[in-house]
Amino acid sequence: MQRFLMLVAIAVLAAIPALVLRLTDAKVGPIGETAAYGVAILSAGFLLSWGAEAAERHVSQGLIIAIVALVTVLPEYAVDLYYAFQAGKAGPESQYVHYAAANMTGANRLLVGLGWPLLVVMHWTRGGGRAVELSRGNAVEISFLLLASLYAFVIVLKDSITLLDFAVLAAIFGAYVWRVHGAPGADKDEDEEPGPAAAMNTLPVRTQWAVMAGLTLAACVIILASAEPFAEGMVRSGRLLGLNEFLLIQWLAPLASEAPAVTVAVLFVLAGRAANGLGALVSDKINQWTLLVGMLPLALSLGAGTVAALPLDARQAEEFFLTAGQSVFALALLLRLRLGLGSALALAGLFSVQVGLAFAYRNDEARTVATLTMLAWIYLGLAAILFLVNGRRLLGLLRTALPERGTEETSSPKESELAGGRR
Repeated sequence: MQRFLMLVAIAVLAAIPALVLRLTDAKVGPIGETAAYGVAILSAGFLLSWGAEAAERHVSQGLIIAIVALVTVLPEYAVDLYYAFQAGKAGPESQYVHYAAANMTGANRLLVGLGWPLLVVMHWTRGGGRAVELSRGNAVEISFLLLASLYAFVIVLKDSITLLDFAVLAAIFGAYVWRVHGAPGADKDEDEEPGPAAAMNTLPVRTQWAVMAGLTLAACVIILASAEPFAEGMVRSGRLLGLNEFLLIQWLAPLASEAPAVTVAVLFVLAGRAANGLGALVSDKINQWTLLVGMLPLALSLGAGTVAALPLDARQAEEFFLTAGQSVFALALLLRLRLGLGSALALAGLFSVQVGLAFAYRNDEARTVATLTMLAWIYLGLAAILFLVNGRRLLGLLRTALPERGTEETSSPKESELAGGRR
């Protein structure tokens, strides 16, 4: 408990410079402000993650699951929705339109291209084997993420994200929550939370809820105070340093907002529960690929004061296309309910190539768009091969995800793989 209190104190202290800057309206330059507010958002993300991980042990109802899911990715939501809101205020020709799309696609691709492989590599280096084996219950997450990823191509064809897309994506997320809301709670002896969440579980239940509420409230205050200046600081820092603002917002900003969720997943790996860590990141991807994407036109409409869609120009449409292609390829790798070391390295390698090419062609819009299109088709081509090879497993996975009466919700990864193969 003493270590937990120390970590909370460190997180709060890390956010104090940003809060002082916001309250006093002091100026320390774009780079200093970006660093201060970025650290504050990072620390708030850790506070949220600790509270949310502990809360998941006690709740299973759909509404609470949805709230917990939203809370864990609030840092990413705050930054991206701010850009979308400003895009609505400034108009469809504003750079904020591009920033909103860039932040969303960057966050999604970072999570899959960097977060998923990191867990597998750590699992392997710790002697856990060359693959992270998922359980039959994870078929639900994989199936709903596949549904959301397929719908993403509808958005690509329309070149815009509308309020109708928000309704569809929110419905997918709601169906996902409904499907998992009856899942059994964690076993107290076998499913102890890693890290700080484990310390909270030693407290009386009422005290736990009070601590979780306090962490969430403190984190929300920090994020609400830091999101706007951090988002604006990124833009001004890029201009000051002569760097590409779009790439900074696409890759640097999500590093701060995604770090807490990835760190919690890493703690699961360190605790010998790599499957839980990978499952948590798959759930985070569902949240971002449904609600975050869908809420962008909602925030833009609020900023504009009227119903409006988030337009995707040639560059943004291909960014979205590439993100959807990567998502489908990643899901194809999970059809066996496992993510092997080779698959993880493939995800990381392709991700490194796309980031490298993005910086190499940062001043050549035509080459950038062509590169995005090429990479998207590479992802889809590889995914098509995997789906053809594992077609039976795909059908078995989808059947497992459907609600069934009188059947067990859990089974071993090996049993699930065999079931998919037999079908």
